[in-house]
Amino acid sequence: MRPFLDKAVPESWHALVALSAATRDAATQRGLLAQESELIKVRASQLNGCSFCLDLHGREARQAGVPQQKLDVLPSWREAGVFGDRERAVLAVAEATTVLPLDDRAAAELAGARSVLGDATFVAAEWVAVAINAFNRISVLSGHPVRPRDPQGRLVR
Repeated sequence: MRPFLDKAVPESWHALVALSAATRDAATQRGLLAQESELIKVRASQLNGCSFCLDLHGREARQAGVPQQKLDVLPSWREAGVFGDRERAVLAVAEATTVLPLDDRAAAELAGARSVLGDATFVAAEWVAVAINAFNRISVLSGHPVRPRDPQGRLVR
């Protein structure tokens, strides 16, 4: 069992939480919708294999209004045909920011995303992806557990 990074060095954890809050506020001010932010967080968490963050952001995505169908087909977002231009743009940002270094395909998708979102929203999406990637790494390295929930989303004791 590894130590929980957030518990072992709480001052660093609190700084990351503050960065996340500032990123959320900046993203909202720059036109990134809550649903789009949550799509970024879920997709990055899928790519990083972070079950704790998938559990959290899957719930938060549904609360923000992301339909379950979109969450169900998210790994195949390019082929699914149910995502709009902005959603595809933020998903391209999520993947490129998570899977480094950038290859030619990712660079082309980022250029397309920037043209769809505009500079301010594009950079806001990148910051959301940067923040969730940091949280993913902390949760994966710490082995944060997923706790069982009932159908209403309440923790099961």
